[in-house]
Amino acid sequence: MAYQGNLSSSVPDWLNKGDNAWQMISATLVGLQSVPGLVILYGSIVKKKWAVNSAFMALYAFAAVWLCWVTWAYNMSFGDKLLPFWGKAKPALGQKFLIKRAALPATTHYHRDGQSVETPMVEPYYPMASMVYFQCEFAAITVILLAGSVLGRMNIRAWMLFVPLWLTFSYTVGAFSLWGGGFLFHWGVIDYSGGYVIHLSSGIAGFVAAYWVGPRSTKDRERFPPNNVLLMLTGAGLLWMGWAGFNGGDPYSANIDSSLAVLNTNICAATSLLVWTCLDVIFFQKPSVIGAVQGMMTGLVCITPGAGLVQGWAAIVMGILSGSIPWFTMMVVHKRSSLLQKVDDTLGVFHTHAVAGFLGGATTGLFAQPTLCNLFLPVTNSRGAIYGGVGGVQLLKQVVGALFVIGWNVVATTVICLVVRLVVPLRMAEEELSIGDDAAHGEEAYALWGDGEKYDTTMHGWADDTHHNHNMIPTGVTQMV
Repeated sequence: MAYQGNLSSSVPDWLNKGDNAWQMISATLVGLQSVPGLVILYGSIVKKKWAVNSAFMALYAFAAVWLCWVTWAYNMSFGDKLLPFWGKAKPALGQKFLIKRAALPATTHYHRDGQSVETPMVEPYYPMASMVYFQCEFAAITVILLAGSVLGRMNIRAWMLFVPLWLTFSYTVGAFSLWGGGFLFHWGVIDYSGGYVIHLSSGIAGFVAAYWVGPRSTKDRERFPPNNVLLMLTGAGLLWMGWAGFNGGDPYSANIDSSLAVLNTNICAATSLLVWTCLDVIFFQKPSVIGAVQGMMTGLVCITPGAGLVQGWAAIVMGILSGSIPWFTMMVVHKRSSLLQKVDDTLGVFHTHAVAGFLGGATTGLFAQPTLCNLFLPVTNSRGAIYGGVGGVQLLKQVVGALFVIGWNVVATTVICLVVRLVVPLRMAEEELSIGDDAAHGEEAYALWGDGEKYDTTMHGWADDTHHNHNMIPTGVTQMV
């Protein structure tokens, strides 16, 4: 009866309540990966003096992306075609636009004759508002992942300028090209849920940004212990569980492919974490908790471009590869490469996202199962290389698609950094680098005895010894530490 005789205009005939509910839940799960997931992870995995700054960089990016997204960036990513790699910029704010049935207008895929339709336009059974919401969370987490490369030294004012510029001139290009109906979408490059659009782009852009911003202080590069490992695990857990929405929401429907994507996501992540941990035990004699989080991350990233397109056994193989190849690049190649040593990528985003994202795209080109491909992809009869036929061409497409994303992000991120540098320094001053949060924000993560405070004998309380902060508890008031 729920789908019969709808008397309310808020329930149009095309609305599938199950799909709409799952899409909004998926979007919220992805949002929780950022806030509070990465806010907690970044605030706890860094040195104590950078906890506030690192967490705030993530929080600021989340808010800034939201405003830019609905004002112009959504339609640059998923709207009408302007160029083969870019959509037309316009707002996504009016009620007529937001309550109509969702549609990605540039996604109608034609046969080679250019006349007959091979795959119709993407039109999910829910309103455009749900689509805008869902895709915004992806855009936000991409910029936040990029931030992991420049934690501990980037000028917060420079970051405030960088975020909207990078979203506009880099993210939207990858999103439209691969998802919104751009040239890579119609050529048949596979990116199920963001291995290229999100992870490869954030890893490459983060590495390039780290090059232009410059390194952390020498003292921080030599010793940068996490200030709270347990909170780091909390943030990591939110990431893992949130990935159900990350990959499960991309069929734009609560369908059988969505279920498979969620299952494969967990299989690959678990395998990758275990492989990374085993390698740590074999070569360093101890299982590293931070290493386990890195292995979890590479597994989640690797499965993303093919989550609903590969079989369970392939997800295990991808997990083995994602737990070992990025481990090798981080632990061995990084120490032998002068370039990787020179560029201070704070959290190793290049290894965990760029390397793992490319690996996922390539292995999707190997393992994409033909029947599953027909459930999702616009180009019919697509398949991975191990299934013969056109599979070899698919692997080539995956490599070419990755090269485009890499090239665009290198150039765009470089130009953006150079432009921002004309307005404000990219890197904090040396004095700020030696102090950290208190110099950047006038706030600290933990109020610990003897840490930036002195005992005021006249007021019988603790008084601030550095800068006055209007958010500090007044002297004379008992503080619980």
